[in-house]
Amino acid sequence: MKVVFLEDVEGVALGGEVKEVKNGFAKNYLIPSKLAAPATHNNLQRIEKLSSQSDVTRIKQLEDMKDLAEAIEGTEINMEMRAGANNRLYGSVTGTMVADAVMESTGRLVERRMVQLDDPIREVGVYDVPIRLHPEAIATVKISVYATGTDPLGAEESSDADDTGHDSNNEEAKAFPPQSVAIEGVAVVDSTGESEVSSGSEPNDPTEDGGISEPGFQNNAPTSMENRD
Repeated sequence: MKVVFLEDVEGVALGGEVKEVKNGFAKNYLIPSKLAAPATHNNLQRIEKLSSQSDVTRIKQLEDMKDLAEAIEGTEINMEMRAGANNRLYGSVTGTMVADAVMESTGRLVERRMVQLDDPIREVGVYDVPIRLHPEAIATVKISVYATGTDPLGAEESSDADDTGHDSNNEEAKAFPPQSVAIEGVAVVDSTGESEVSSGSEPNDPTEDGGISEPGFQNNAPTSMENRD
């Protein structure tokens, strides 16, 4: 069906344009919503006027959306959800829930289709969610999802823990590296399993001159009975 667009329809046509669309789309959505009208002779005569009106409406809408984007930019919203010990939610946070929460927090209308949430949120944490109010007006809100009965600030700490936990372990390993202790004349084993001998002087051989020998022994041989007499 050929229709004349009375208003801009994002991704489809601008107000004043004439396009061929599917019958169901025109009859079930465009025409009932007064976004378009059948391309009759009378309506085609109105194209120039419709285009001018659409230009004015388009500019006004962009200004309104920019004002709305400025009003909700950076809004922080806490959302309490039931969660397990592993911070996984029993359920999820959807785009519709985000839109409702933003509207409740700011008092400004935000439609579900404007929330740019690719997948539902399924874990405790802090999320930056874009709100696409208009191709030229996008705001970002911060959604803090926390477990029921806990502090909302815990959501941010939980989110940071995954990022810093691995690093802290590495830092601890660097701060306390394996060490060996040298004791003079004694072999010690460090944490790598390799033995080391202290760099001190070697122990004296008791059989060398000036050394101390065991009583009754000379050069590892027993003293004869004759010498003793």
